[in-house]
Amino acid sequence: MKSGTSIGAQVFEAQYSESRLDFIHKMKIAQKEANETLYWLIVCEKMEGIEVQQEISNILNEIISIISKIIVTSKKNLN
Repeated sequence: MKSGTSIGAQVFEAQYSESRLDFIHKMKIAQKEANETLYWLIVCEKMEGIEVQQEISNILNEIISIISKIIVTSKKNLN
């Protein structure tokens, strides 16, 4: 829950970054939090008695993809 909610907090904070580099840094943190959340979902899927809806994993993978594209585009726009 902690890593999952941190994704949005980091993206929100990035919107008010002090520079393009600061924006990229905050988005990278959001990406790391999203990847950590995916890890924990995988762990939960492996445990008995815990069911993770596939839709949640699919949405999280979309979020990771979007954040990754934002980072790549932001790096290109630095020049």
